[in-house]
Amino acid sequence: MPIELKNVTKRFGQVEALKDVSITFEDGRMYGLLGNNGAGKSTLMNLFAGRIFPTEGEIRIDGERTDCDRALGKLFLMSEGNLFPEDMKVKTALGLAGGFYSGYDKAEAEALAQRFELNTKSKINKLSTGYGSIFKLVLALACNAPYLLLDEPVLGLDAQHREMFYKLLLEKYAANRCTVIFSTHLIYEAANLVEHAVVIRRGQVLKDAPVEELTAGAHTVSGPAAAVDEYLRGRTVLNETGIGGLKTAAVEGEPGQVPAGLEITGLNLQDYFIALMEKEDRT
Repeated sequence: MPIELKNVTKRFGQVEALKDVSITFEDGRMYGLLGNNGAGKSTLMNLFAGRIFPTEGEIRIDGERTDCDRALGKLFLMSEGNLFPEDMKVKTALGLAGGFYSGYDKAEAEALAQRFELNTKSKINKLSTGYGSIFKLVLALACNAPYLLLDEPVLGLDAQHREMFYKLLLEKYAANRCTVIFSTHLIYEAANLVEHAVVIRRGQVLKDAPVEELTAGAHTVSGPAAAVDEYLRGRTVLNETGIGGLKTAAVEGEPGQVPAGLEITGLNLQDYFIALMEKEDRT
């Protein structure tokens, strides 16, 4: 069964971080949770994990509320915060994690730590930003939870370690078919991982669809400005830029018949997201 949100609103004082959100995250899929800073992504992740509670509405994991230990035991959230004592050694933390997750594999965690060259003798608070993220990634990958939530997981990682993580995550996903909800600002890098995108803006869901459907339902058109302007009449324009007498625009919908002199290309997930945000900025 899935993770379900029904009419969820979360307020922090006068600030409404999430507004009447209803959405379902199905089993065995890789989700990308996309949004600008302050959109509500981290709030959503923390609600899933029972670290905070909705002001209105309810959240269920496999049909059970998130105030149930059995439901929360199925879920692992990797976020910016660290739940272990800061002066604890990495090796000790890797040994204790099994007490929280029934599927945790200590041997796998130790092997991953070695592969990432994580110093297990170091105290957690002595790790660099990148290795602090690696420590949490090791726990996430070794916990073998049915629901894996990753909030900006590659923060501070260099290109080699990011690539290593993406590969390991895909291997874990292929082997276990766990549900992964992945939030990142590095959309271009993560695009090949994500099957289904949920786009959040100002606490509300703008888009909730397979990536293929989103990107196939939009395109870019470029060419002489006058010809592009004529092509755009009556179409939903996401964004447009012009240099000299040339113009490029991102457009929702199928291209249809393309006038001579214009070039049509597809949009990747990052370009689609940026164009969508620019369109929302204008409204």
